[in-house]
Amino acid sequence: MIGKKHYDDIQIPQQLAEVMEQAQQRAAQAHQQRKRRIRYASVIAACIALLFVSANIPSVARAMYPIPVLGSIVKVLQWGEGGAITDGAHVQTQVTDEELRIQFSNEGKELSRVPAYTVEQKEAPHRLIFTIQGARYLDFGTIRQDLQQLPLVKEVYPVMILDDSAIRFVVELQNGVEHTITEYQQPASLQLMLRASDKQVQPHEVFALRTAAMPMSEEMAMLEEMYPQEDVSFIKISPDAFVAVIGNYTTAAEAEQKLEQLTAEATDEPTFYVDHWMSDAKPAAVK
Repeated sequence: MIGKKHYDDIQIPQQLAEVMEQAQQRAAQAHQQRKRRIRYASVIAACIALLFVSANIPSVARAMYPIPVLGSIVKVLQWGEGGAITDGAHVQTQVTDEELRIQFSNEGKELSRVPAYTVEQKEAPHRLIFTIQGARYLDFGTIRQDLQQLPLVKEVYPVMILDDSAIRFVVELQNGVEHTITEYQQPASLQLMLRASDKQVQPHEVFALRTAAMPMSEEMAMLEEMYPQEDVSFIKISPDAFVAVIGNYTTAAEAEQKLEQLTAEATDEPTFYVDHWMSDAKPAAVK
């Protein structure tokens, strides 16, 4: 056995001491590098998450920042449906530079949920179609006046719907406009945000089935019920005239094929015929 005195007298070579010191320095450096990598990874992950949100909900992060938030967000969409079944809702609006907020109440009290609604997005011309169920009290003149204050809105008009507990109106937008619709609860409101797109939109020719021009009336509104399987929409083409439209096709042959199908299924003389116009325009008053 080696005695303690003999152990203490062992000389450590100078090179070994230097090697040990260098190893300690490298270990410390590696520890700092690991900490930096973890920190950088966290920052990168946060940036990726922000980019993902911005890419999937256009302009939400940019548009929502300066707007005071009233209520909690239920959903954000470009088109679709939402809300809850209700009845007797009053509809009011509030407008700023780039957004319109549609607020709902009942007997002077704010609703906690938005009435059931749908938003459709259409082309030729670029427009949004709002249908709100369970809303009986609407000052459309005020809504139109507020919406037309937004510089990216071209025209606003109501459309008759054969349901006395629902309202429908159309918002025609300028070409190349991005939009988001945010549903809030407690209190209930819908927020329409508009923003000019950075992408240039090239107008193109579209083909569709359309009717002759006629005033908005129950007769025109009946077309939705006469063609329940078709996506019938209405376009205002003059101060007192509308047309009903089905489809949006890239070729005349596709539109003709659809017309043949409708004609074969109809019992009366077909109401629609094939027409074409540019995606940034409206149908002409006559063919």
